[in-house]
Amino acid sequence: MHFTKMEGLGNDYVYLNCLDRTPRDLPGLARRISDRHFGVGSDGLICVCPSEQADFRMRMFNADGSEGEMCGNGIRCVGKFVYDQGLTAKTTVSVETKAGIKVLELQLGGDGKVATVTVDMGAPAVEAPREIEVDGKTYTVTPVSMGNPHAVLYLDGIDGLDLPGIGPGFECHPIFPNRTNTEFVEITDRTHLRMRVWERGSGETLACGTGACAVLAATVSAGRCERSAEVALLGGVLRIRWDETDGHIYMTGPAVTVFEGDYPYDSDQ
Repeated sequence: MHFTKMEGLGNDYVYLNCLDRTPRDLPGLARRISDRHFGVGSDGLICVCPSEQADFRMRMFNADGSEGEMCGNGIRCVGKFVYDQGLTAKTTVSVETKAGIKVLELQLGGDGKVATVTVDMGAPAVEAPREIEVDGKTYTVTPVSMGNPHAVLYLDGIDGLDLPGIGPGFECHPIFPNRTNTEFVEITDRTHLRMRVWERGSGETLACGTGACAVLAATVSAGRCERSAEVALLGGVLRIRWDETDGHIYMTGPAVTVFEGDYPYDSDQ
């Protein structure tokens, strides 16, 4: 089975062309292929499938086999995948996800391949901040939906946080019945934010595109940053803009092909 390993700011996924054929056990395949010791190694699996509503459909599976609604870094790489693989000649591409249809604007590099992608991430849903208790400590979190669930909180010294220690307590907190992604944020100034992320089903990752959008939405709603800002993650920087006219959030960042290969897996399984 041929695959392409891709990454957006170090948030890496294994990509499959499923336009003609889709493996049956995608959750099981995601667990095996994502294993960093016994598989290809990734934060999850993304399948590019046919769609009746858009140019393509993206199915995204976390490393634990759970299917996610949306992945910001992952969908940027979908844009690069379909263009660079010759599956489309368009530089404006629509992609169906479990969080709705997203429109991608592909920016080409000097080699004629996709270098960066801007994604219309849709309108965020920001809830009022609330206090929750994790491991005996009280934190104020702002729930945000970007089509998938997020909990945003502000802390000093995020570099020293033990995310493997505290992350699961947020992810599986009872107020999030479907579990949640959690963003730990430091505000540098009104146009620069820093964050670390504990992703639902994958643990700490180098970047989370929907998380960066959720962070901007929560911080703007709190009056603590401008509507356009750079969000610095462990893997690099995303440019996030919350448009006042249509109320949508736009995310711009890189998309990179790491390598291609063949995985010993029966596609009929």
